[in-house]
Amino acid sequence: MAAEPLERAGSSPAPMRQSPAADHVSLRGITGYGHHGVYDFERERGQRFVVDVDCSLDLSRAAVTDDLQHTLDYGTLAQAIVTDIESDPLNLIEALAARIARTCLHFDPVLGVTVTVHKPEAPIPVTAADIAVTLTRSK
Repeated sequence: MAAEPLERAGSSPAPMRQSPAADHVSLRGITGYGHHGVYDFERERGQRFVVDVDCSLDLSRAAVTDDLQHTLDYGTLAQAIVTDIESDPLNLIEALAARIARTCLHFDPVLGVTVTVHKPEAPIPVTAADIAVTLTRSK
């Protein structure tokens, strides 16, 4: 028995549908210099922090209109993340990740975000390529 053709002659394909948060805009390796940490020397000297974010949003309108106002301005978001890294010191990178998540969620199209904060020079007693914290938040 022959398989049914996917489209019958003269018919058009069904429009693509998706869930509202099925789309993502990702920013990787955003780097800033902050003074976060539990040790006095971390707060005095500071160190490099690297951030990755994955924002969930609905990009269907942007895909149709080809208009920046219907998507996330990732340049502005990247600047806001660096400001978060370089602002008031925190003890934990968990708190820094939460601060960055709140910032991301203030951008209108963002429905949810996963933030990873890397602390590549973390002062621990063994050699490690990276120490990182990841958290996920939504509106």
